Amino acid sequence: MQTRSPRRWLILIVLCLSAMVLVIDNMALAVAIPPLAADLGASPQDTQWILDSYILVFAGLLLTAGGLSDRFGRRRVLVIGLGLFGAASLAAACAADPAQLIAARAVMGVGGALVMPSTLSILITVFDAAERRRAMACWSAVAMLGLVGGPVLGGALIAHLHWGAVFLINVPVAVLAIAAALLLMPESKGPASRPDPLGAVLSMAGMTALIWTIIELPHGLSWPALTVTVLALGGFVAWELYTPHPMVPLGLFRHRAFSGGSLSLTLVQIGNGGLLLVLTQYMQYVLGFTPTQAGLAFIPLAVASVAFNTLGATVLSGIGHRALIAAGLTGMAAGFGVLAALSAEGGFVQPAIGLFLLGAGGGLAMPAAVSALMGTIPGEHAGVGSALNDTVQQAGAALGVAVLGSIVSSGFTGTMSGSAPGRAARSVGDALAVAGRTGDTALAGAARDAFTTAMSSAFAVSAAGVLAAAVLALIVLREKPAPAPRPEAAPEAAPEAAPEPALS
Repeated sequence: MQTRSPRRWLILIVLCLSAMVLVIDNMALAVAIPPLAADLGASPQDTQWILDSYILVFAGLLLTAGGLSDRFGRRRVLVIGLGLFGAASLAAACAADPAQLIAARAVMGVGGALVMPSTLSILITVFDAAERRRAMACWSAVAMLGLVGGPVLGGALIAHLHWGAVFLINVPVAVLAIAAALLLMPESKGPASRPDPLGAVLSMAGMTALIWTIIELPHGLSWPALTVTVLALGGFVAWELYTPHPMVPLGLFRHRAFSGGSLSLTLVQIGNGGLLLVLTQYMQYVLGFTPTQAGLAFIPLAVASVAFNTLGATVLSGIGHRALIAAGLTGMAAGFGVLAALSAEGGFVQPAIGLFLLGAGGGLAMPAAVSALMGTIPGEHAGVGSALNDTVQQAGAALGVAVLGSIVSSGFTGTMSGSAPGRAARSVGDALAVAGRTGDTALAGAARDAFTTAMSSAFAVSAAGVLAAAVLALIVLREKPAPAPRPEAAPEAAPEAAPEPALS
C-alpha cells in the first residue's frame, strides 16, 4: 500500500510542459514553411522532407522508446528525450541549408519519441484511478492549447523575427522541463527483463514503412514500402508471440477495452488528422484569412476543449467512461457535420460553431478514452502501453492527413479539370495564383467553390468515422463509474505492479 505523492500535481505540470513543446513546435512550423523555404532555397521535395523526417522517425521509434522507458527508467528516458529535442531545435534554428534542417528535424523526432510515451506512463503511475481522469483532462487540455496556439505563436514570431524563432522557443521550455523533472519527479521502471533487440528493429522498420506508405498514399501506393510494412510488422507480431521476453505484451489486445479503445482512437484521429490541414486552407484561400487570423479562428476549439475537459473531470467525474466517450464523440460528429455544410460565401460564425462542437466533444471524449485504455495496462508495462496508445493515434492521424487530403485533392481536380488550365486544375493555391495574374475572377470563384465542395466531402467522411468510433465505444466498453476521490492521506493500492520505492 502507498500514499499519493504530495508532488503529483507539480509533476503533472512538468508532463504537460513536455507534451506541449512537441505540439507547439510542429504546429508553429506549419506557418514557418513559406519564409523558411524562401530563405534556404528549399525545393518542394526538400519542404516535404522537412515535414516528414520528424514524423517518420517519431512514429518509427515510439514502441522502442516505450520499451526503453519501462526498462531503464521513465524519468531518465524523458530527460534524455527533452535534451535531444532541445539541442536539435537549436541546431534547426541555425540551419544554413535544407539538408541540415532535415537532419535536425530527424533528431527532434528521436527526442519526441522518447518524450511522448514517458509523459503518459509517468502520469498513470503517479495518479491513481480516482484522480487519473482529472490529470488526463489537464494533460489533454494543455496539448490542445499547444495545437491551437502553435500557429498563432508561429505567425507572431515570423512577423517580427527570423523563421528560426519557431525552433528557438523549444529550448527554454525543454531546459525548464528537464530541471523540474530532475527536482520533482521520482524514477519508476518496470521489473527487470531481457532486452528484445529483434523486436525493436522489426517495430522500427515496420512503423517507419507504414507511415511512409500512408504519407505517399495521395501520390499512389508505394509497393516497396507496403511490402516492408507487411513483412516487418508481420514478423514483429510473430516474434513477440514467440519470444519469452517480448518488448510489447500483445496480450493487451485481448482486453476488449484496450483493443476497442485503440480502434476508436484511430478512427477519431483519422477525422482529426486532416482537420487543420484542410480547414486552414479553406480559411486562407476561400475566406481570405491571413495565417495569423486562421490560427486565431481555432480559439473556439481550444476554449471548448479546455472547458469540457474541466467539466468531464469535475462535475461529470462520476459518469462512466463509455457514456462520456459516446456523448463526446457524438458531439464531435455534429461538429464535423457543421463544417461539412460550409459554403464558399460563408464567414467566421459557422466554422466557429463547428470548431466549438469539435472541442467540446473532444474535451469530453478523449481524456476518458485514453484513461479507459491506459487503465487496462499493468504498471510494469506503462511505458510500452503508452507508446502503443501514441502509435495508434499517430498512425490514425497520418492516415487522416493522407485520406482527407486525397479526397480534397481528387474532388477539386475532378471539378476543375474541364475548365481550368494546367496546374490550376490540381491546386486551389495554383488556381488562385493564375487568377490573380490574369485577372480571371471566374476562375477564382470556381476554384473556391470546387475546394469547398471537396472539403465538405472530406468532413462528411470524418463525421462518419467519428460516429463509428462512438458506436464502437458503446459496444466494447462496459459502463463503470470512476472511483470516488479518497482523502489525501488514505492508503491506496499501488498504481503499478512493481513500483519503485521513490514513487511513495
